[in-house]
Amino acid sequence: MPNDSPDSPRLTARHLYWQGWRVARIAEFIGEKAATVHSWKQRDAWEDATPTQRVEGALEARLVQLIGKEGKEGKDFKEIDLLGRQIERLARVHRYRESGNEADLNPNIEARNAGPKKKARRNALDDEQIEQLKAAFHESLFAYQEHWYEAGQKHRIRNILKSRQIGATWYFAREAIVDAFEHGRNKIFLSASKAQAHIFRNYIVQFVKDATDVDLKGDPLVLDNGAELHFLGTNSKTAQGYHGDVYLDEYFWIHRFQEFRKVTSGMAMHKKWRQTYFSTPSSLGHEAYPFWSGELFNKRRAKKDRAEFDVSHAACAAGQLCADGQWRQIVTVEDAIAGGCDLFDLEQLRLEYSDEEFANLLMCQFVDDSQSAFPLAMVHPCMVDSWEVWDDYRPFAPRPVGDRGVWIGYDPTGTGEDGDGAGLAVVLPARTADEKHRILERHRLKGEDYEAQADFIKSFRETYRIEHIGIDVSGLGEAVAEHVEKWFPTLTRFRYDPAVKGRLVMQAQQIMRKDRLEFDAGWSDMAQSFMAIKRELTASGRQFTYTSGRSQATGHADLAWAAMHALSHEPIDGPAEGTGQSMMEMYE
Repeated sequence: MPNDSPDSPRLTARHLYWQGWRVARIAEFIGEKAATVHSWKQRDAWEDATPTQRVEGALEARLVQLIGKEGKEGKDFKEIDLLGRQIERLARVHRYRESGNEADLNPNIEARNAGPKKKARRNALDDEQIEQLKAAFHESLFAYQEHWYEAGQKHRIRNILKSRQIGATWYFAREAIVDAFEHGRNKIFLSASKAQAHIFRNYIVQFVKDATDVDLKGDPLVLDNGAELHFLGTNSKTAQGYHGDVYLDEYFWIHRFQEFRKVTSGMAMHKKWRQTYFSTPSSLGHEAYPFWSGELFNKRRAKKDRAEFDVSHAACAAGQLCADGQWRQIVTVEDAIAGGCDLFDLEQLRLEYSDEEFANLLMCQFVDDSQSAFPLAMVHPCMVDSWEVWDDYRPFAPRPVGDRGVWIGYDPTGTGEDGDGAGLAVVLPARTADEKHRILERHRLKGEDYEAQADFIKSFRETYRIEHIGIDVSGLGEAVAEHVEKWFPTLTRFRYDPAVKGRLVMQAQQIMRKDRLEFDAGWSDMAQSFMAIKRELTASGRQFTYTSGRSQATGHADLAWAAMHALSHEPIDGPAEGTGQSMMEMYE
């Protein structure tokens, strides 16, 4: 290449040629003869220059020009810096051509490969994401949930009696994961069954995904900061050996509560760990009632050291710290609405539930089940941790029980616009007298017409091999039955009268007393449904029947009746070899 100055005609001619000018036009532009320009082209081998050389030449000329400029401006210095960096890049290109090593082209590759390999961080949030999670948590709270948060900052033990469906599990899942990321504290979630406890996990994973777009993985969830989140049922063997903040969900429905509470409190024995108990009320006879009422605290103390406990709604509505160190609160559905919860239509709820059911489910009043056909003491032994006990059931598989047959019971929605909800139960029947019937699924439907109800029942053909369907044909039931009969012609119809109800209840009682029925311990709604059924005199006073506060506009025992419609298919002499006559068939 010639060593001409940047302003020489020869250098100018070369740059113009590389820009695509013809030799004749270049000669005219610089005032030289065309033959002279052709001579420069041949001697300096303009045609043979590579693209890189052409760019380098242009960079050199411009950079020399800017460096020699007097009185440089800010833009000139910026351009000098830019051109210098481009020359550096071209130098790396030359080294790469000689070595073929990508590190010569990109120094970051060599720096990255020089140090030890770092594992990708799992279940990790950076500081900004943690702030996003905290903001999303606090922005989502109703007033009573903010009260729970404040109580958790001040008190080591919280004990909350609550209405159904006010977002307690949802709230405590969010509270726990925010604290776990912020302070690295272990969390232990316990419920009546492992399946129920995993509702916490689902809420946590979805919350973190929505707020930060990070997918949490694993069971238990182990965060990058070392915090562990465990999701356990009430099997004391699996609940031993952990330590951390404990959340015990629906503790008024846990069988052998006092025994399990010792394990639970042991996990949070150190003063730095918190304990949170929350539940809807069950029966006054439940083992957890003395724990809630303070009677258990006083029982272990001399008479002079006993404390007064007022656990009425009036005393606990705002939350109170009691003598046993527990902060107690009662949150009814009315309290939740007053606290900003806009998820309920209170008047509609009063239509859907009888006064007694409304008081228990939504107003936090305990049930006196002494008059129940299925008292809690009878129902409790049926409640098991299905994920731990049913080793042949795969709830997430396309065919959860393979080719085994199931029985389906259905209690249809009542008549009228405000009719009660419908209930469906799927039962895996016992094959021998030593086996137990298992309620695999339960569903409630509300506001569906009879065709939609029939289609819902039909949908279970894809999952199970159906052997029996029993339907109450009162109200819309007959229309539902007619649609189901088109594809399942052997369905059983139940036309309710005191005798039919009595036989259904008697058979279910017999199965329960023989300890031959199981359903998931997290299904407090199924237990409540059975407990709601009472023995009463008919209007004539001549015979007994079984009621559940049901009318055109009320009813909650639909799950229990649906389960009994399925169980009615058991032969009167038991499931020996799959033969025999069912109790209902015997009376038909």
